[in-house]
Amino acid sequence: MKKHHYNPDSCTSCTACVVHCPVTQAVREFRGPKLAGPAGERFRLLDEEYEAALEYCSNCKNCDISCPSRVPISTLNMKARANYYKTHKQPLRDWLLSHGEQMAKMAGLTPGLANMGMHNLLSKTVLKGIGISDQMPLPAYAAASFIKQFRKIKQKPQADKVVFYPGCFVNYNQPQVGLDVVAVLQANGFQVIVPEDTVCCGSPLVVNGYMEEAEANARKNMAILQQYAKQGLPIITACTSCGLMLKQEYQELFDIEDQQLVAGRVYDISEFLLELYDQGRLNTNFAKQAGRYMYHAPCHLRVQGIGTPGLELVRMLPGIEVVAADAGCCGISGNYGFKADKYEIAMNIGSNLFETIKASGVTTALSDCGTCRLQIAHGAGVKTAHPISLVRAAYERK
Repeated sequence: MKKHHYNPDSCTSCTACVVHCPVTQAVREFRGPKLAGPAGERFRLLDEEYEAALEYCSNCKNCDISCPSRVPISTLNMKARANYYKTHKQPLRDWLLSHGEQMAKMAGLTPGLANMGMHNLLSKTVLKGIGISDQMPLPAYAAASFIKQFRKIKQKPQADKVVFYPGCFVNYNQPQVGLDVVAVLQANGFQVIVPEDTVCCGSPLVVNGYMEEAEANARKNMAILQQYAKQGLPIITACTSCGLMLKQEYQELFDIEDQQLVAGRVYDISEFLLELYDQGRLNTNFAKQAGRYMYHAPCHLRVQGIGTPGLELVRMLPGIEVVAADAGCCGISGNYGFKADKYEIAMNIGSNLFETIKASGVTTALSDCGTCRLQIAHGAGVKTAHPISLVRAAYERK
């Protein structure tokens, strides 16, 4: 199979990535994306020895965002991590954090008991013993998954159809976000298709070095989604990390036939709705609401280069006041902040954002990323919501 080879010599050593790396600013042991990525890759091409400082890379992709030479620094880092674990044993902690879909399926049999089990003192002690933080609250499992609840939704046949890829977090932890997506799409005259046989996008697997499993997931998802892409149907996501994997990371990491076809049809839900607006097709019959919010743009949204569609969309809602936090990374980076040895780093990275939200006086913060919402709720002590939930509320109050 053909493999991607990125030339580390494309790096001009301008250090823009170092300036914008939140981990470099938070922990002295991390030598920065330039040294861990392109510079380190020059040595790794000659010697397979793992650079210990690479352990601190969170795959937040701020280095990719800032690189003027468009070097995929985070991809070099993730490939190096995966190569290291081909010959070294991965810790149980990383396996558990990487296989959230499997954990959720087991927990789904008795979600109430699973939630109680995660949050008692004994369980926290056991989890801490294997390297999972006992300070960062683990996300609760929903009583019923999004897929189960979606099956009960009655839809009128429509000429316009869209495909919704929910991803693990929406499906198992916050299904209401998925239900809000469906309701908003229906309010705009679309029939929603949810392929039930898709699997985890693979983002948690990639960041912990399970590259072969991530590729297997990618191939399965691509085989399913290509069928819809070939029909010209839009593929909607409501998780920025899932969207990034489908749009971009699959292409950077794997060689899968026709994956560009799928990538070109993937939209963040807010991005898709703004396109409808530009075409004069968006239902703007919004009820007036009241509320002050602060919006946090996830790093995995910013690297997509589509602006902040969630913020733009919410600003269309009458009566809503929303301000962009513009205060940097929240620190969680998927499952990075759940690791016991990374918890303080993650909190340090997110401290500017937390203080900005607290100083604003808002009681609810908005973000398009599920784990960003968890981190903000934990660090800033406020309620959180996906922007699409406000849009649904504006339709339903009519």
